[in-house]
Amino acid sequence: MIIASDMDRTLVYSKRAIEQFGLPEKTLLRPVEVKDGIPVAFMSETAYHALVELCHNCLFIPVTTRTSAQYKRFTIFEKEISLPYAITFNGATILYKGEPLMDWSEHILSQIRRESAPLDELQAGLKRRCFHFNGVLKSADNLFFYYLLDSSPSLSEVQNLSETVSKYGWRISLQGRKLYLIPNAINKGAALDYICSREGSPALAGAGDSILDWDFLKNCQNRFVPTHGELAQFGPKKEVTYTERAGILAGEEIMQQFLTILEHSFKNKEVNTSK
Repeated sequence: MIIASDMDRTLVYSKRAIEQFGLPEKTLLRPVEVKDGIPVAFMSETAYHALVELCHNCLFIPVTTRTSAQYKRFTIFEKEISLPYAITFNGATILYKGEPLMDWSEHILSQIRRESAPLDELQAGLKRRCFHFNGVLKSADNLFFYYLLDSSPSLSEVQNLSETVSKYGWRISLQGRKLYLIPNAINKGAALDYICSREGSPALAGAGDSILDWDFLKNCQNRFVPTHGELAQFGPKKEVTYTERAGILAGEEIMQQFLTILEHSFKNKEVNTSK
């Protein structure tokens, strides 16, 4: 059985995110990401131990917009929990035993060339329309790019930008201070479907906080969304289960839901086998 989840602001929280959403008293934190020798992201201890249990009983797939190098900063998957798969670059790359599946990468690059304008053409179009972003521009291995914003754009600015980039075969997602601009071909859902087909197993459950996560969540049998995220604000209202709590405790709540669903699935399988 397969369970998939976004990581940042769903199960894992940076210091900035913890400051934003708060940390209840007596909540114990487990460092799960290290950068330059310093812990920079955390799970609650309860969520961490639930993740360990989950990974022992199903195929858990981390799904992230991070680059592969950024994903590998997660010490939990490098040193503590061994996982065969990970989806990085928002679905442009599937890691299998730490290495990209080249047939998938080649498929995505071919689709981008067919369906989306080149990055420089998009940037020129945005410049002509006087879009200006107060922040630092970052590239994700030339697959897509994002801005680390100094200030958040207004809702109307986001809507206008979304309409403009869609004409070039691109889309956007605003996650905290990060504004992503991504070719339509790059999506988490297609990558997860590929793994499910490869393994011959459906996605039992999934979780995510951003609009980009809906691409894979809509193909999961059970869907969970933190109450604090972009998807909670702009996503569907009836097709998902929203957490009761925000921040790091939302991640804890999601992990408990995953374990409950997995337990029910095992029980149903035992009942059907005994008939």
